[in-house]
Amino acid sequence: MPTNRTGVLAQYFYFFMSLLIAVVVTYGFSQRFDRQYLHPSHPKPFLLTIHACVFAAWVVFYIVQSALVRTGNVRIHRTLGWFGVALGIAIPVIGTITAVTMRRFDLQYTDLALTAPTLRTALLDLGSFTIPFALAVYCRARPELHRRLMLIATCALTAAAFVRFPPVFHSWPYFYVGVDCLILLGVLRDLIVDRRVHAVYVCVLPLLVVAQLIVMNTFMHFL
Repeated sequence: MPTNRTGVLAQYFYFFMSLLIAVVVTYGFSQRFDRQYLHPSHPKPFLLTIHACVFAAWVVFYIVQSALVRTGNVRIHRTLGWFGVALGIAIPVIGTITAVTMRRFDLQYTDLALTAPTLRTALLDLGSFTIPFALAVYCRARPELHRRLMLIATCALTAAAFVRFPPVFHSWPYFYVGVDCLILLGVLRDLIVDRRVHAVYVCVLPLLVVAQLIVMNTFMHFL
């Protein structure tokens, strides 16, 4: 018999996570919004605005989808899911084009060229989103797999927000710890509610951490 605490976690965890992710993204990007978007040292390509809108749309989509499941509107959730498939496909495409464009843009200016490993992190983040997302679409008829893969995919996108957090939250360049902590909340939820860790986390999280460590190691060589 589930307790009230486990009942709340079982029913509302993914919706609460969608809101937490939105808070992380909003806070992270607000830290540099003025100097990067309103008053940048060098005018940014318009493509960056499109990129930001697409990624913000995914966060909103994830909240809406989580809310629809929580309120029992599964049919609408499934119908809207096809919009999510299109949006999810657009993310790695637009993200990759933007990453390459911004890397070339940064190299034009001495003060921006110091961020040499940025392209590596962008490609890792896009891969960390795309693979779980594709698996989640493939497993859409298996809710226990689908919801966890979608959570991992969405958490992966928060790396761009965590890297903008003030240094008090993490020592450079270990901003991926924030991403992993979000995913670990899913692990903790499973331990409390299901008394075991789902195989999705067991398989995906170690691979993700290894990839992050490799990229962070390249950062250390540029310090």
